[in-house]
This record gives sequence, C-alpha cells and structure tokens, in this order.
Amino acid sequence: MKQLIDEQFSFAAKQYKVLAKTVPANVMPRYYDPKKNKLVTSSTKWWCSGFFPGTLLYIYEYTKDTGILNEAKNRLAILEKEKHFKGNHDLGFMMFCSFGNAYRILKNPAYKNTLDTSAASLATRYRPSIKAIQSWDSDESLACPVIIDNMMNLELLSWVSDHGGNPRYREIAVTHANTTITNHFRPDYSSYHVIDYDLKTGKVLKKVTAQGASDSSAWSRGQGWGLYGYTMMYRFTKDKHYLNQAKNIARFILSNPNMPADMIPYWDFNAPGIPNVPRDASSGALMASALLELGQYAGKAEQKTYVAAAEKMLRSLSSDAYRARLGENGGFLLMHSTGSFPVKSEVDVPLTYADYYFLEALSRYKKWYL
Repeated sequence: MKQLIDEQFSFAAKQYKVLAKTVPANVMPRYYDPKKNKLVTSSTKWWCSGFFPGTLLYIYEYTKDTGILNEAKNRLAILEKEKHFKGNHDLGFMMFCSFGNAYRILKNPAYKNTLDTSAASLATRYRPSIKAIQSWDSDESLACPVIIDNMMNLELLSWVSDHGGNPRYREIAVTHANTTITNHFRPDYSSYHVIDYDLKTGKVLKKVTAQGASDSSAWSRGQGWGLYGYTMMYRFTKDKHYLNQAKNIARFILSNPNMPADMIPYWDFNAPGIPNVPRDASSGALMASALLELGQYAGKAEQKTYVAAAEKMLRSLSSDAYRARLGENGGFLLMHSTGSFPVKSEVDVPLTYADYYFLEALSRYKKWYL
C-alpha cells in the first residue's frame, strides 16, 4: 500500500498540472465529457467549487510540490468571496474542503477568518422549527427540503466552534445530526435522500429522492454521505449514538448483496438493471475515506473489516479500470463517476469530488495504517 499511495500522489501531481492548464483562472473544473472531449467548468458558487483547491492541497501536503501549492493559492483567492454565500447548505463542501485544508496545512490566519465567516453564513440556514439546516430553498415541489448530503457541512460548523468560534454552531450541528437520525434512516440503516418538512410545524411532509433510482432506494453516494457524516460527528462529540449510527450504515453498505466484487458501488444500490448500470467511483472514494476514519474508533475486529474494505476500494480505484492515464481524462484522476443519473447529468464521467476523497482516503491510510 505504501508504494501504491506514493505512486498515486506522484501521478496526481503531474495529472493536476495538466488539468490546471486547461481551467480558466476565474472558474473551477467541474467534470470532463469524454464523448465531446470537453472540460466543463463552474462558477465558484457551484457546490463543488472547493474540491479542486482541496485536492491540490492534499497533493501539495504529500509531495511538497510548490507549483501545486501556487495553483491552490490562486484558486483559494477566487473562492474566498463565497464565505458570504447563503443560497444553499453547501458552504461546508465549498469552504471547509478548501480553506479547512489550507489552514490545517499552511496555518495562515486569514484562512481561519474565512472559515469563521463561512460558518456564520451557513448557520443562517438553520431552521429552529424543523431542528435542521434547510438544504435548498423551497420550490413548487418541496416546502423545506433537507438532504442527507447536508451531514457533510456539519464539519465546518463543528470545527469553527471548536476553534474559538460561536458555540452555537456546534449546537446546530448536533441538533441537525440528531434530527437526521430520526427522520432520514430506514430500519436497515439505509437513508432517504430528501426529507421535506413543514416549516411551521416541523412535521415531515414526505420522504423522496432527487438523485436516487426511487424514493425508497439507497442512492449510493447518499449512503456515503451518511457514513462519513456520522463518523465525523463522533470525532467532534464522542457521542456513542453517532458512532453506532456510522457502524450500522457501514454494515448496510458492506453487507449489501448489490455491492460489486471490486467494491466500487453502482450509482444506486437498488438501480434497475444491475449489473448493467453505471458505477460511481465518487461513492467508492467517499466510503473508503469514511471507513478509514471509522476504523480509528472501532475495536480491532471491526477495524480490520473497515480497513480491508477501504483498501479493496482504493486498490480498485488505483487500477486501470478506474484511474486515468497521464494526460487523459481531461486531467482528472478517476474515471466512471455518476453525478445525477435520473436527470442524465454527469453520468460515467470524472468528477472533482471523486478525486478529492480518493486522495483524502490514500493520505488517511498512510497516516493511520502504515
């Protein structure tokens, strides 16, 4: 594994220089369309905008490549203004994956100030009546939607509270996590994607999906968000309730009869047409990273199970089946991710967050298990 990890980071440094050259200075890479040989970019308001600088920072941390660091700093500079963004719940993805890593590695106080402001912006979306953070604004079909992905944004709130910020942010994170346990999960510990609330009464109006195969299916990346989110909340709170939730989600994922032999999930565990449906490398990368952290909090037997599964995922992702060749794949590391299958968006393409969680998982493996 040490050799594999070294090889992946060495490749990543070269490949991300290829990617950086093709991305205009004022936008972020979003995905690459292999059929049209076209790089698709996004504004800094897109929910994935923090993953490119975050990935660059993981590469710099491992390789100490100053060219990569300079690129990361340039991308942070265009992203920084989004600390004031209040349009949805995605500030954690946008700002903690980027500025959180930047502050951790570089210790620049300006980066911490950006995180403090970002947490304040995210906290404005907390709705006391539903005891949760509203993910998206209401529309004709959803009154007050909360999605499982929102668990990932609690890291920003918890971290800022723990580093001299408003203690209320941590209280919001805990309350949101508790509400999500109550309303998002089924008896088998799979998760609904979207819970729609009545903003006046706090009652659940409906349980639906925006990205899964059906309202009752287990959308793969959503299961990963839950696994990662509760493992992370245990890190901050040491509340066994969260640890048990994470272990139960892990059991659902790892014992699922529709998990492929290479451990890279289909885009939905209940997708019609399995096995002839697209995979989601981003789910595999995300789950691997979460399982490696969960292993830190588990007994020896459970740790062995989690680490072995994560290792299988990482070896699969590092193989020719998923990892691109130098100069190909638009400059991204991993192939075969699925953004949103139901609306035919980003299907079987490389995605920025797949690369991010892949490198995060590799660095976690080296730090904790080698």
